[in-house]
Formats: sequence, structure tokens, C-alpha cells
Amino acid sequence: MAATTAQPTGAKPRRHIAVIPCRWGASRFPGKPLALLGDKPLLWHVHQRCLEAKRLDGAIVATDDERIEAACDQLGIDCIRTGEHLTGTDRVAEVAERLPAEAYINVQGDEPFISPTAIDDISEALEYTPPGTFAVNAYTELVDVGAVLDHNVVKVVITARGEALMFSRQPIPYPKGDRPKYLRQLGLYGFTGPALQRFRQLRQGPLERAEGVEMLRFVEHGHAVEMVPVLDDGVAVDTPEDLTRAERLLNQYGGAVLAHGTAGRPAVTRSDPHSYFQERPVRRYPSTGIQ
Repeated sequence: MAATTAQPTGAKPRRHIAVIPCRWGASRFPGKPLALLGDKPLLWHVHQRCLEAKRLDGAIVATDDERIEAACDQLGIDCIRTGEHLTGTDRVAEVAERLPAEAYINVQGDEPFISPTAIDDISEALEYTPPGTFAVNAYTELVDVGAVLDHNVVKVVITARGEALMFSRQPIPYPKGDRPKYLRQLGLYGFTGPALQRFRQLRQGPLERAEGVEMLRFVEHGHAVEMVPVLDDGVAVDTPEDLTRAERLLNQYGGAVLAHGTAGRPAVTRSDPHSYFQERPVRRYPSTGIQ
């Protein structure tokens, strides 16, 4: 039985926690969370990046799959079993109902090189969101033409106020009159508990169903999603081919990971080639026996 974690009744809620939604049945890569990168499953790498963030009170995997739950138990990773959901954010919303915290950072389980500093940036941005903002979402500028054309890479256009105007897997905006900047939405979101419950109450709209981009649910219903620029050049693993590319990147740095921060901050490099596979202390939560 994997570790299931929640706050005892009456305990002080945690401040910000990372939730890593993982499912088995990805159409392009079934079993992806447990695919090996180096000698560890993909989800382990993501969990380690979350533990390296400085502003979080912990990190937990959320899954409806017993194989993923069992793997977390073997790896010493906190895990909570959920029901089946349409999206990862719906899964995070269930976790929010069972695990009190001031805010939740949704970190995709297929981002093994996600920057811990970018995670902290989203956590920090949550404290300064204007009234009416329902989510904060990280983005980076795309410079590779192949990534701009790749339908696995979600593009975003933003307003002058820094809010999401539209997300698409197509290259947007279309370069008819000028050469635009292309921005990539990272699968790195921040929410308060009430915002997550509002997300679950909203129905999927035609844009979300067509594009398969969950943040469109807020946009379609007129709720603001604040976009936060971060520095992150990691590799999202959407396909087995992406995993091969990630393996090359891992080997290129001898097992080390480059951790980048928000635009304007200096990059931090962990030079120890063995540090990437060092087992770090796992932050444990008191268990209440939630199944």
C-alpha cells in the first residue's frame, strides 16, 4: 500500500504544496509516469525537482492507478489515490478537498527537468495575484521553429495585462502582418483551493475539448489566468521519442540538471555529476489512513 497523506483534523494547513497528477493511460505513451529515465521512473525525477523548490511545504503524487501508487510506496514518495478525472487539474482539485493548504502548485508528471526556481516563481506569483484571478500559469518564449510547429507544445497568447487570451496547439498568432513572438505554456499552474473547486464546477467548453488544454476552461468561462514568465528549457516527455531525447540530455550533463529561474535572475547550476541521483530526504506528512 502506497503512502496516502493528509492533514489530521484540526491541524494547521500547509502553505503551498506541489501536486503531481499521474495517470497510466496516456494515449501517446501508456505507463509514462513509470517509464525509466536513467535508473528512476519519470515521476521520481519530477518529485525531486519539487522537493528542491524552496517555497513549498511538500510534494505529493495524485493518481487513480494502483501501479503508480505501488511505485510511489517503493520509492518513498507521498501519494494520494483519487478517482478518475477528465484532467490533471480536476485531479488536483480532489486532492485540495482532502489535503488542506493555502495553495496548490500543479506540476506535470512528464517534466523531469522542470526548474525548481520556476516552481517557486509560481508559488510567489500566487501571493500577488489581483482579485478575480483564478490561476497562475508559467510560460517561456519559444525560439525553436520545430517546437512552434509541434502540436504537443501548447502555445499561448497573452493580453497587455499579462493574462491568457488563448491557448492552442497550433502556432498562434499567425504571422500575416508581422513576425510574432511565440510563447509556450508550461504545465505548471498555481491555484487556491476555492479556485480549484470553481474549476471542477465548470463544464468543459468546446475549445477545451477541441484543443485538450485544461486552462481553456477558465478562459472560456471568462475567468482570468495570469501568465508568469519563467526561465525553463526542460524537456516535456509526451512520447517515447521524447524520453529518448531526455535520456540524451541527462547523459550530456553526466546526471546533473541545470536549474534556471525567473527571467532576470541568475541561473544556478549543480555541477556535481552525481547530485542528480542523490536520494534527498522526502518530506513526510502525518497519515490519516485515507484510501
